[in-house]
Amino acid sequence: MTRVLVTGAGGPAGVAVIRSLQARGDVEVYAADMDRWASAIYLVPAERRRLVPAGRAPDFVDVVAAMCRDDRIDVLFPTVDVELPRLAAARDDLAAAGTLLASPALTTLETCLDKLALARACERTVRVPRTELVGTPQALSGWDFPVIVKPRRGAGSRGVRTVFTAAELDAVHADEDLIVQEMLPGDEFSVDVLAALDGSVVAAVPRARLRVDSGVAVAGVTVHDDDLVETAAAVARAVGLTTVANVQLKRDAEGRPALLEVNPRFPGAMPLTIAAGVDMPSLTLDAVLGRPIPERVDFAEVANVRYLEDVFLPLDQILPAPTTA
Repeated sequence: MTRVLVTGAGGPAGVAVIRSLQARGDVEVYAADMDRWASAIYLVPAERRRLVPAGRAPDFVDVVAAMCRDDRIDVLFPTVDVELPRLAAARDDLAAAGTLLASPALTTLETCLDKLALARACERTVRVPRTELVGTPQALSGWDFPVIVKPRRGAGSRGVRTVFTAAELDAVHADEDLIVQEMLPGDEFSVDVLAALDGSVVAAVPRARLRVDSGVAVAGVTVHDDDLVETAAAVARAVGLTTVANVQLKRDAEGRPALLEVNPRFPGAMPLTIAAGVDMPSLTLDAVLGRPIPERVDFAEVANVRYLEDVFLPLDQILPAPTTA
């Protein structure tokens, strides 16, 4: 029986990965989060529930590594952005202790989590909207307004805003590590991409986010579109992707897919991709363990809606609050 630890059990991505791996029947899933009220912690048996420090905490990696050693974890699935590079930097130490990491390489993470570096890495491969660093001479002129200003680093839509005039752009502070980006007028798509450990793209599943709540798609549909698939696959190859990432694309004025961002982790809408026929968490587990996986996996066009689900527990099953020194 393979033992797997999934971190970020309070987020939709953690829930999706846990449910996917539990459905296999040959995996013992452990669930961890910094919050004792994290929903998916309580999807696993009581003896497999774990609390960890926040991903930015100085002792986060040491605590998770010790947990993996004590629980004899075979594969670690991190699902939180801030945890990814810290754990990737400890990949060799984790492997030496017997735990394999199911996430992209550190170099891939560093590129994807830096939107300016991502644009530069992909601009010769796919259509990338003009992207400049605020405060540089290149960012001062030549824009067709409105434009988008966003943090160079960071997840989700936090800090993203629309700037409508040159004067407004001039007023943006350069000390905030921001980028300014051409605004694209077309429809936006998310493409879930699975790459084997040799970098070959096994599947790319585009989906339209039809309804979004707090940054998470709660209604969507998978879409067969060769341009979206080929663009997302090219991005994955350009950044050296292994395992799973979510590639965000938007059409330009000519209808061409252009790159917005890459989230180098399992997305919250992963259940839709799984329902479409590409069980990326399960395939990733096999790949990381060195088992054969298909060279190519196709998908069906399906739709989903998401609803709230409750888990009811006796009070004595709630994990105790962590103690502070």
